[in-house]
Amino acid sequence: MKQGIAFSVGASFLFAVIYYFAAILDPLSGGEIFAWRIVLGLPALAVVITKIKRWDEVKAIFLRLVTDFRFFLLLALSAFLFGTQTWLFVWAPVHQKALDVSLGYFLLPLVMVLIGRVFYQEKLSWVQWVAVAFAAAGVLHEFWRVYSFSWATALVAFGYPPYFMLRRYLRIGALPSLWFDFSFLLLPALYVLYTQDIGLVARFMDTPRFFWQVPLFGLISSVALVGYLSASRLLPLGVFGLLGYVEPMLLFWVAFLLLGEPIASQEWWTYIPIWIAVALIASEGIWKLVYDWRLGKLK
Repeated sequence: MKQGIAFSVGASFLFAVIYYFAAILDPLSGGEIFAWRIVLGLPALAVVITKIKRWDEVKAIFLRLVTDFRFFLLLALSAFLFGTQTWLFVWAPVHQKALDVSLGYFLLPLVMVLIGRVFYQEKLSWVQWVAVAFAAAGVLHEFWRVYSFSWATALVAFGYPPYFMLRRYLRIGALPSLWFDFSFLLLPALYVLYTQDIGLVARFMDTPRFFWQVPLFGLISSVALVGYLSASRLLPLGVFGLLGYVEPMLLFWVAFLLLGEPIASQEWWTYIPIWIAVALIASEGIWKLVYDWRLGKLK
């Protein structure tokens, strides 16, 4: 399990690096950065699929895709939902929305708790109900403060759950699902790169640092993705879920300290209740893991 933890924490750290890296790839637009992430990420997925020998599963899904139009549409919808989040992740740091997106990632686990209760009849513990109450207090404070809520925060918090629900409905593995998400997005990504005002070659000639920065960005993105997928296979689901809280915390500090996005004094009353909610959910998960470990259920 130590190796899995190392992979998960390392992947979260690299995703935070990507968050910062997107801001220094100026004058690339958010769309261009998104396109490069897709184009350079697909080969990394191919390496992982080859290493763990999952091409037969990918082939089976492809055969179903070409014979079942409804299944094709659902996979295309999955790719669209995933692509929206991938685009937002690299667009936000370039357009001073990094803090808003990090807040969305803090809210996401809590929204998923409510999704489980409403759509899958999963029971909530009293700790989870208290956490939801704290998160609601933070959201309501934000509405009271500015009479609105950032669309970037809402897109993460409420845009990701349909993607996870659709993946659950399709009942295909995470790795093959990602392969088709990236595959569907490849042509749009190439189109984005092709239709820029300045040509691809001219862009690199005008900014020579892109000759090493863009490949490095692709390498970091690929290593982060491989680490994340490796952690998902090596760790118990509970541990993997808890370690998912590391990433939004890192994203917040990248946005605040490195990207210099300001936080007004009143905004802390939005963040603090949500952080308390996340801490409650995480604490309950840690307690359950320790309990399972003592009973010998966790190795």
